[in-house]
Amino acid sequence: MTTDHPLPTDRSDDAAQPRADPQALLRIRGLRTCFDTANGVVRAVDGVDLDVFPGECLGVVGESGSGKSVTFASVIGLVRSPGRIEAGSVEFGGRNLVGMERKELRRLRGKEIAMTMQDALAALNPALTVGEQLTEVLYAHDDTLPARGRARKTDANRKAIELMQMVGIPSAPTRLRDYPHQFSGGMRQRIMIAIALACRPRLLIADEPTTALDVTIQAQVLELIASLRKQLGMSVVLITHDLGVVVEQCDRVAVMYAGQIVETGTARQVIGNPRHPYTRGLLESIPRLSDPHAKIRPIEGQVPDLVDLPDVCRFYTRCPQRTERCRTSIDMHTLGDGRRVRCILAQE
Repeated sequence: MTTDHPLPTDRSDDAAQPRADPQALLRIRGLRTCFDTANGVVRAVDGVDLDVFPGECLGVVGESGSGKSVTFASVIGLVRSPGRIEAGSVEFGGRNLVGMERKELRRLRGKEIAMTMQDALAALNPALTVGEQLTEVLYAHDDTLPARGRARKTDANRKAIELMQMVGIPSAPTRLRDYPHQFSGGMRQRIMIAIALACRPRLLIADEPTTALDVTIQAQVLELIASLRKQLGMSVVLITHDLGVVVEQCDRVAVMYAGQIVETGTARQVIGNPRHPYTRGLLESIPRLSDPHAKIRPIEGQVPDLVDLPDVCRFYTRCPQRTERCRTSIDMHTLGDGRRVRCILAQE
């Protein structure tokens, strides 16, 4: 199947090849995250396997509620009661983060792994200036600051100004004293990115960084992330529901549905020739510039109840290609081109 989306053309053939697990910066295996509710246990993430390699951008896509954000909140230890990690491992740089002591995890979070949240206005503290929020990260994790005294504050403020300038905020020395509500939506996203990058992390998790922004500002934010990724040599996980963003920014793609990964591969493979019916459904529900009068084909039906998941393929009730063979739990299949697909029809 082809789409109207431009496919990435600036990546070498070597970049498109699957890489061995030992090279992975982040390695997730069998991750299961659950939440206790009045109606029962919600399996928000159920058996997720993912790798993020050094220097790459991995796109994670899917409908709202598919488990994208919860997966990476689990990675950095932000899942708290009534939520819990029930099973699986999360290895970062060879260290298992699941079960790591909270104090040790706090030293890692913000310094080596950073995450920007969906709503910058809600994520930033309205009672603190952006300068205070930037320097807070530096005080916690930057070992190069002086130990105490006026020099410590002066150095932290200088670095905060440099971070604001790095993400393109004008008049940084003055705006350091402003509060989050005094910035536009795009500028607040830049502040979030500056805070996340304060200690030059090895991995940046960007959760819907362009939500509620107009297309011009979206492009600026995405260009900023791509530029900083190249400049700092960091890995990026881009959580989004926008397949156009995936095409432009990502090396590889993981598609999530109902708490599971249903397809992975390079951006060229997944967008250019999707092998899972859900991925095809996502692509077919996007308006096409080449035929603006074409009828959009949404995915019929509803996402299954995560409290009472069926013992069949989770996409079964919505899949136009379903057969009796699909009335069972489906495992991921590895295809000859290195792709993985959770569909029995993918190998046919």
